[in-house]
Amino acid sequence: MCPVWTLGCVGMIADTAGLGACATGLGLAMDLGTTTVVVRLFDLASGAMVADTAFENPQRFGGSEVMARIQYDTEHPGKLLRRTLAGYLTHAIEEFPCDPREIREMVVVGNSTMRDLFFRQNVYSIGQSPYRSITEIEMAEGKRATTSLVETGRRCLLPIDPAARVYGAPIISGHVGADAAACMLAVDVAHEDRLVAVMDIGTNTELILGNRHRILAASCPAGPAFEGGAIACGMPALEGAIEGVRICDDGAFELKVIGGGAPAGICGSGLIALMSELLRTGRMNERGRFEHDLDRIDLAPDVYFLESDVNELAQAKGANVAGLQTVCSNYGVSFDDIEVFYLAGGFGRHIDVEAAARIGLIPPIPKDRIVQLGNAAIEGASMALLSESKRRELEETVLRVEHCRLETHPRFFDFFVDGCLFQPVELDRQVAG
Repeated sequence: MCPVWTLGCVGMIADTAGLGACATGLGLAMDLGTTTVVVRLFDLASGAMVADTAFENPQRFGGSEVMARIQYDTEHPGKLLRRTLAGYLTHAIEEFPCDPREIREMVVVGNSTMRDLFFRQNVYSIGQSPYRSITEIEMAEGKRATTSLVETGRRCLLPIDPAARVYGAPIISGHVGADAAACMLAVDVAHEDRLVAVMDIGTNTELILGNRHRILAASCPAGPAFEGGAIACGMPALEGAIEGVRICDDGAFELKVIGGGAPAGICGSGLIALMSELLRTGRMNERGRFEHDLDRIDLAPDVYFLESDVNELAQAKGANVAGLQTVCSNYGVSFDDIEVFYLAGGFGRHIDVEAAARIGLIPPIPKDRIVQLGNAAIEGASMALLSESKRRELEETVLRVEHCRLETHPRFFDFFVDGCLFQPVELDRQVAG
């Protein structure tokens, strides 16, 4: 089995130099994902995690991916924050075992759109070529020294100390946001001698490749398919979701269901396992077509998998693979040169890496080089919350990162088309060079 690491900040000793009076209170770290919001509560003096929670991002009524959210916010300014997220986040904070007004520090990470929506920035420019946050534009114009943001608890519409400092971590560039920056901090890319890759698969997949000498980053608009969105019986990884599938010798399906009860749908890890098994047994070909001209495979009562679902997943996979191919090509390396391949995020932590490699979602890297991290973005946010020096390191590191705009690579479309096929992904040294 490949290693599964959790970077856990529980018990971390806080480096509170520079946090001032805030070091005597409580702090929040938040990963504001397009699909899921994760929040941790810390004692700033000891660095101990007091509580944590997660909930589905209520902004999904404005669209399941970032471009739809940008359009919605342009047409309905502020509604995504004021009428949804602020209320859900307030409820989550009030459920914590503390007086919310003791919360005097907060760090927020997320992709560029999610972070800027939280801080009530105009996100229109992120949806238009060259896809830059207003903070990135202002920094290029010399109007600011960093893409990070700072607000007060009152201005963020939260029930915490009104004067609390709310720090939005810096974005890298374009859609490569503060969550990718936090991932870099969590795995310590800035001090790494080995060549490492970080792939945080989600609605907006982040890719990082490099070490202390050079770092490249890119963002892939993969869409919500691998998180259960746009799939007929898809669902998040909640109780009742099929998370594992095996096809027995007699053709029957052996299902692993979260919570052990009756299946209610299928989540991302289950989708990968299912497609891998369909490929292995010849019930689906590399183009995603089912055998015997079937258009539906029944897994359980009222839970089924459509051939049209495969098309959605193929496009999401194609975007992820094209991003990985492009970043490696720009760096001038092949997959064989990657010494550590981190799979980040809740999805990356739970997938079967053999199944993912079989369908071509990740490269066929030896399993002993693959590390399944869990949510590295919230880990990085927690580190930035508890350590002023880590926050400065984060600010310095993002300035060194080279942003890969995928669509400018001459072979991006070829990478995407090949990535839509369900077969092992390759990148030879001729292409890499």
